[in-house]
Amino acid sequence: MKILAFFSLPSSVFFSALPLSVFLSPYYFPSSCLSRSPPYNDSLPVPSIISFSSLPCLFVRLGGLFIRNTDQEYTAFRLAIFLHNTSPNATEAPFNLVPHVDNIETANSFAVTNAFCSQYSRGVFAIFGLYDKRSVNTLTSFCGALHISLVTPSFPTEGEGQFTLQLRPSIRGALLSLLDHYDWSRFVFLYDTDRGYAILQAIMERAGQNGWQVRTHTNTKAAYRRLLEDLDRRQERKYVIDLEPERLQSILEQVIVGKHVKGYHYIIANLGFKDISLERFMHGGANVTGFQLVDFSKPIVIKLMQRWNKLDQREYPGSESPPKYTSSLTYDGVLVMAEAFRTLRRQKIDISRRGNAGDCLANPAAPWNQGIDMERALKQVRIQGLTGNIQFDHYGRRVNYTMDVFELKSNGPRKIGYWNDIDKLVLVQNENALSNDSSAMENRTVVVTTIMEGPYVMLKKNWELYEGNDQYEGYCVDLASEIAKHIGIKYKISIVPDGKYGARDPETKIWNGMVGELVYGKAEIAVAPLTITLVREEVIDFSKPFMSLGISIMIKKPQKSKPGVFSFLDPLAYEIWMCIVFAYIGVSVVLFLVSRFSPYEWHAEEPEEGATEQGPTDQPPNEFGIFNSLWFSLGAFMQQGCDISPRSLSGRIVGGVWWFFTLIIISSYTANLAAFLTVERMVSPIESAEDLAKQTEIAYGTLDSGSTKEFFRRSKIAVYEKMWSYMKSAEPTVFTKTTAEGVARVRKSKGKYAFLLESTMNEYTEQRKPCDTMKVGGNLDSKGYGIATPKGSQLRNAVNLAVLKLNEQGLLDKLKNKWWYDKGECGSGGGDSKVSPLCIFKPVSLYHTLPVVVRCSVILMPIVLS
Repeated sequence: MKILAFFSLPSSVFFSALPLSVFLSPYYFPSSCLSRSPPYNDSLPVPSIISFSSLPCLFVRLGGLFIRNTDQEYTAFRLAIFLHNTSPNATEAPFNLVPHVDNIETANSFAVTNAFCSQYSRGVFAIFGLYDKRSVNTLTSFCGALHISLVTPSFPTEGEGQFTLQLRPSIRGALLSLLDHYDWSRFVFLYDTDRGYAILQAIMERAGQNGWQVRTHTNTKAAYRRLLEDLDRRQERKYVIDLEPERLQSILEQVIVGKHVKGYHYIIANLGFKDISLERFMHGGANVTGFQLVDFSKPIVIKLMQRWNKLDQREYPGSESPPKYTSSLTYDGVLVMAEAFRTLRRQKIDISRRGNAGDCLANPAAPWNQGIDMERALKQVRIQGLTGNIQFDHYGRRVNYTMDVFELKSNGPRKIGYWNDIDKLVLVQNENALSNDSSAMENRTVVVTTIMEGPYVMLKKNWELYEGNDQYEGYCVDLASEIAKHIGIKYKISIVPDGKYGARDPETKIWNGMVGELVYGKAEIAVAPLTITLVREEVIDFSKPFMSLGISIMIKKPQKSKPGVFSFLDPLAYEIWMCIVFAYIGVSVVLFLVSRFSPYEWHAEEPEEGATEQGPTDQPPNEFGIFNSLWFSLGAFMQQGCDISPRSLSGRIVGGVWWFFTLIIISSYTANLAAFLTVERMVSPIESAEDLAKQTEIAYGTLDSGSTKEFFRRSKIAVYEKMWSYMKSAEPTVFTKTTAEGVARVRKSKGKYAFLLESTMNEYTEQRKPCDTMKVGGNLDSKGYGIATPKGSQLRNAVNLAVLKLNEQGLLDKLKNKWWYDKGECGSGGGDSKVSPLCIFKPVSLYHTLPVVVRCSVILMPIVLS
């Protein structure tokens, strides 16, 4: 092989492809050449390195075609050339790779033709290039016609492309094996037309064989959200996504909006699972599976990463993030071309291109005579690169490669198996990864999300004097401390910013509150009065309940009414008093009639001494006239005697029955009067949910975001459905943003608003000053509070065991007594009645009635005398 020097082409042509600063950098020359290279002059337009022609150094020209948005791939290309040119080779004569790069902003046929012809005219031995759907046919056609080999990391082309080496392995076999493993019979296939239809064709063929129901879609970025919403309405939950990274990230941003929860499964059909931003999927509950070509645990990859991380981000765009799989393929592409040149040198094959390299548009075409040797050498390459074993078949396709299969877990991507041509899909079990042990948490601080709600979490007095967790106190603060002791972790309390428990927006499907903090990875435990519900259980895990409760009704405690003038009538109902009056009149009339008809009631009185005897014609007197009958009945009713009594048998029967009747009535009145004088009763206008539903005078509502509102929204019970219909249409709104706002609304409403909330919070508020609220009726349902963790969290089992242990030790009951009753401010009564001593205001009606009656008797005296 002849030695090629820079003077074989004009310097203006040779250096036109790259900026001058690239070639002034010493890393483009092997160390053996650098030891003898004269210093260059920065002031010269072209460096004076033409004297290198006398050195025993071979310069191999490489072409480079890069399309838009491939900055990181270009950085990998430069880094690979730099490492090759600066690494010493003691066994073989060194050769230098000299790149000629063209950046194609618009990948149309005209731009690709100009770039390729520029490369061909410079005498390049092979071209490394990236293409898309618009440029692939033009580029591969030129390479086939002029025998210039194209090494590409872009998507594999269909058919037999001569002079094209495809660094990217086909994912078709691995994808079909994964679909067979999951036994999918119905799914959606989202694909990118820019990548061709090879995978689509393979899936449709397999679907015809297995009877799959496959819904295929290709769309623009603007229509992704509308497309996903339409598929969601069709109950589609399984997706295969075959898109280029740029469009893949766009559609994943739409998937995050409510479709990243449990029940959804996504297979991402590209080779860079770790290149994708999936942080918001980690705690959503959705299953995400993909393939990974680069194994970052291999020594060759670790060594490259050390060099990659030291690159200047300003000079090497894209180096601020780990290399994508396309960048790794680019790096491997340079290694493949260097190995091919090395093979040709060993075989002493002359591939020199003398003088003018030719016109790429000549008719007929003038192919490069040694191009076939170059293609053969490239296809014979077999090396280990960043993407594993690199080997090609007769058609330039990758063979004997292995790709890993990953699933997204709560702590990040986890390898679940691998695939290759021989073994197909092989699943592996990582015992360390599958262990659900909380020991991994011991060396870091766990974020505990909670909500500011008394008595669960409150700020201490003078909380400004404290720091961290010491600023807070309450039931959940003590509970978190006890759980942390049992698990052996450090934790930090974080108050949820939006002050909500957690509900999913019906339109965006995004979770808010503490549930959202767990779902989107902002917290690892939620220790709060968080109700265990079905919809929450779908996206997070709950421990065993640490407190049982139910939905209850809070109203303002009725005011104590002042006794009226006739409050002495209260021990008996007004109906009873009316019956007594009618009975009194009736008995008096009957007694009068019986006495009038009975001869025993007519008798002569004994004459007094000196009195004139009654004549024979005078009628004997009857003592039971109408007024005396009324007086007799009244005296018996008042438990008093009178001067007269019936003598006839009928009259005595009437009198005896009346005495027995009055005995029972007076005894009952006395008993009830004693209770009324010593016990204050507060009559509530509402006693149950049915009472609320039947009336319209008292408004009622719930917390705007929480399980109570969700309970009414989902309930199928007629009473609760009626209440929900009222609450959602009430104006102004009856929902409150916080529990404190709801309690305040009850206190200010003057009995015209009832708040529906958990019974534990209701009981606690009832024991807080100003002691003007009360719980009425029983609980509407039965549920519990649980400690929440993200789906699949390592802390789940440990937290669950800690709650069970605290319950067995009785500590949960002690904590509730401490914060509910021991610190109560309203006494132990707080109910419907309260015993109090008798005071002058209770029998006040008697003091008003007695003077009135006395005045009436004085007024009637002159009338009687007259």
